[in-house]
Amino acid sequence: MPRNLLKIALALPLLAACGTAQQPAASSAPSAAPAKLVVWIMDGSVTKDLLASFEKDYETAHPGIDLDLQIQAWDGIGERVTAALASTDAPDVIEVGNTQVAQYSASGGVRDLTSKVADLGGADWLPGLAQPGNIDGKQYGIPWYAANRVVVYNKELWGDTPVPKTRAEWLAATAKLNKGGNQGIYLTGQTWYALAGFIWDEGGDLAVKRGESWAGALDTPEALAGMAFYRELQALGKGPKDADEANPPQHEVFAQGKVAQIIAVPGIAARVLEVEPGMKDKIGYFTIPGKTADKPGAVFTGGSDLIIPEASRHPEAAYEVVKALAGEKFQTDLAKAMSFVPNRTSLAGVLAGDEGTAAMAAGAANGRATPNTPAWAAVEATAVIKQYMTAVLTGGDPAAEAAKVSKTITETLNSGS
Repeated sequence: MPRNLLKIALALPLLAACGTAQQPAASSAPSAAPAKLVVWIMDGSVTKDLLASFEKDYETAHPGIDLDLQIQAWDGIGERVTAALASTDAPDVIEVGNTQVAQYSASGGVRDLTSKVADLGGADWLPGLAQPGNIDGKQYGIPWYAANRVVVYNKELWGDTPVPKTRAEWLAATAKLNKGGNQGIYLTGQTWYALAGFIWDEGGDLAVKRGESWAGALDTPEALAGMAFYRELQALGKGPKDADEANPPQHEVFAQGKVAQIIAVPGIAARVLEVEPGMKDKIGYFTIPGKTADKPGAVFTGGSDLIIPEASRHPEAAYEVVKALAGEKFQTDLAKAMSFVPNRTSLAGVLAGDEGTAAMAAGAANGRATPNTPAWAAVEATAVIKQYMTAVLTGGDPAAEAAKVSKTITETLNSGS
């Protein structure tokens, strides 16, 4: 699932002090400088064009706002958000992964937006998308979009090779395409959300709850079988074994036209076309194959929420930005630009007939989530699963490495209990 910062200026009007009979009216005073809002948006969530359009429209409607919208890399984001929430100079709005809301809210640094749910049209939110942002009956995270991974492929390279329906067919097709200077697949060594799906397909899990405690489960036979399949698939390309899909950005690699397929959310196509518009008619999608043709491969059903830090200097203005980003117009624009599932049920038909969305919807039928505990975000932040994957792919003993990472995950998940 390093980036340049994209900074866009938006603006919020300041309330002028009320005049009295002895003082001139506020309107006669010089205009105050616009309040500056800082918003963190994750890389890959929105195209540059859509961000620019939002900036223009919002700034026109709110002539007093100066918003600095910054693109953030997923790598290391947990530590940066945690530090920001503990500071006195936090961003005003932050996009976070939906699995991270519980941990961030537990810190006490996230604003409770329960009273705003009705105003935001919360009754129309997708239940599964809204739930991760609701902690103990309080809404801290405002659902923004949902997505799951599919196979994004180069139709030109695939030619008449049939779209695979099973894992075995997938491996055979990928091996066939891995020749002539082309990569059958570009899969990095640390694309752990894909690994999770393979583990779930085998009947395993990342961690399991036993009574009141959690235990890492990557050392089970089922999880090891999932890792074995990952290693076999990853070897049919030249993806780095010691990096994730962001280093280098896999959409940039795919845009070069020498990669037959990648595993990503459908919206990555928009990023590919930013790099190489000539790929427009060459991009296709299919659901990640399962072990048998009657069931798609398991996928992580993810998404993003918007939160407002308690340390925001302009919380009410920040809320207005959240309202616009989570509103019907932007949700429609975002869904069309990125092939994401919008946050409300009434917009379900926005992407009818879209090939990428159809593949994503089919995969969603076998969607799963990461372990349901606030401490899971700490596991992601430490990148121990990524390190485990690299260790195995570079020659480490799978069982020994899995035992080590499972022990670390167990300790992390139970550190607060």
